[in-house]
Amino acid sequence: MKPLHPVVAEVTDRIRSRSAATRADYLRRMDAAGSDRPGRAKLSCANWAHAFAGAPIRDKLTAMGGREPNVGVVTAYNDMLSAHQPFERFPQILRDAVREVNATAQVAGGVPAMCDGVTQGRPGMELSLFSRDVIAMSTAVALTHDAFDAGVMLGVCDKIVPGLFMGALAFGHLPVVFAPAGPMPSGIPNAEKARVRAEYAQGKVDRAVLLESEIGSYHSPGTCTFYGTANSNQMMMEIAGLHLPSTAFVHPETGLRDALTAAAGKRAVALAREGGGRMADVIDERAVVNMIVALLATGGSTNHAIHLVAMARAAGVLIDWTDMDQLSSVTPLLARVYPNGSADVNAFQAAGGVAFVTRELAGNGHIHADVTTIMGQGIHPYFQEPMLVDGDLVWKDGVRESLDLDILRPASDPFARDGGLRLVQGDLGRAVIKVSAVKPENRIVEAPAAVFETQEAALEAFKAGKLDRDVVVVLRFQGPGANGMPELHSLSPALSVLQDKGFRVAFVTDGRMSGASGKTPAAIHVSPEALAGGPLAHVRDGDLIRLDADAGVLTTVGVADLTARPAAVRSDGNAADSAWGYGRELFGAFRHVVSTAEEGASVCFGAPAGSPQRRDVPPDSNLVDRTVDA
Repeated sequence: MKPLHPVVAEVTDRIRSRSAATRADYLRRMDAAGSDRPGRAKLSCANWAHAFAGAPIRDKLTAMGGREPNVGVVTAYNDMLSAHQPFERFPQILRDAVREVNATAQVAGGVPAMCDGVTQGRPGMELSLFSRDVIAMSTAVALTHDAFDAGVMLGVCDKIVPGLFMGALAFGHLPVVFAPAGPMPSGIPNAEKARVRAEYAQGKVDRAVLLESEIGSYHSPGTCTFYGTANSNQMMMEIAGLHLPSTAFVHPETGLRDALTAAAGKRAVALAREGGGRMADVIDERAVVNMIVALLATGGSTNHAIHLVAMARAAGVLIDWTDMDQLSSVTPLLARVYPNGSADVNAFQAAGGVAFVTRELAGNGHIHADVTTIMGQGIHPYFQEPMLVDGDLVWKDGVRESLDLDILRPASDPFARDGGLRLVQGDLGRAVIKVSAVKPENRIVEAPAAVFETQEAALEAFKAGKLDRDVVVVLRFQGPGANGMPELHSLSPALSVLQDKGFRVAFVTDGRMSGASGKTPAAIHVSPEALAGGPLAHVRDGDLIRLDADAGVLTTVGVADLTARPAAVRSDGNAADSAWGYGRELFGAFRHVVSTAEEGASVCFGAPAGSPQRRDVPPDSNLVDRTVDA
């Protein structure tokens, strides 16, 4: 095993130094919470009786002894999310499993779980990012009964896992195990799905053809099979040591999935009895860096440029986009999974999956191998894969060589020498861009701006042929303070069509692009956002904009002083549309206090005043030399 890469070590040390005060405060609070005896010891008899009043007699008898662990289950079950539908059965699997080891498990509470696939392009998408912090708060409400010795988190999709992660860290004095549900079986090829979407955007096929294609893609219980935010979540929970090894991409409703769910409950009980595996100890600076590197190595979702900042902050760890950019510059791209390739996550798993990626990254010094996980000390258990032998769950070594080099490659022969997530900056602010699916010839675009305030207006211009030219589509007033920072995936097919026509096309926004953002260069999460007077508020139609992902540049060309212009004011109609209807009126306070995108777009964890994340960054600073040997 090679020593830790010097850039990974440097970034980790910088994060550790930056986070010294916040991390120390977090650990102090977790130590204090952990010293206050288990819930069964500190709750009064009346409190304890209330906690088990609805439990079966057997569980009441176990609880009355006051010596056995009680596991709190927090579930994101609903049967609208295909990925979460299997969770309907999981609580009973967990209860039965922990009874076998003389413990108890209770559903402590549920958290909301909305489907971005349903709300894409709809008003409800403006609540999507805020739902992450609501989930964190709901997790805290569930666990604040203080009657638990360990936790099991049931969640998969986009905002749900980050929210559960943040909420569980507030109870980091407990061991916490995350139990996923797994992906649905493969449907129609992803390339075929993308083709039909592009043809529908051009009016070449009707809605019936589009619907048939979409149903062929999303067709059963389980996670959507492309490598978007949901599946990126599962990979990261594994590399962070919060899953049992290699459980992310096992199909639901199989004997192996049920066995892994049962084993997750038993592992939580074992950790409670051993007094180890606190979530506060599992998630530290090293684990956060490992999550970033693994995300980069697999071409994961751009949404985590926001989520990871908030997730890390929940553990007292302060990170920013410069850290991610520098890590990306030395992280080899090991996977090609749609939208960065044609394969889906099932093919990725078959080729070697997360176990192979973990072994390669650890063996080549790209991640910290000396971490604490729910399996104990060190990352090596995550080189293994589970299987059922005569009905028993056993573990075997994962493959040492990729079974499909078109999907998964070793660190010695990667698809690319960097991770493909880059920081771009200039007089338009700071933004991130994912280039792992963007062809090299499309990564530099210099073209006139076409400025919009809504997706609908941009799509109308596309349908009218007004964007049939070299163009940088600027969509502003989409930041967290403006309207909750919705994903703008509805624009992806239109932008792809323009690019396929041979035009030089780029997208710049203070909103989010889908976790499945693909082949069109998109500078997203521009910070500060336009509503706060950020540079995008000063851009005008026709301004020449240069997006150079290779050099890390996002700037106007030929504009002497962009901010000397008056800032555009969002139209009253658009402002009102984002304030009312579809529940948005209930989140007005969130829009007023949410932190910036680079601070995690959070109402729970913004960067503290005076922290490095609040610094003013000169446009030409922190550019990474990508000639560093990976």
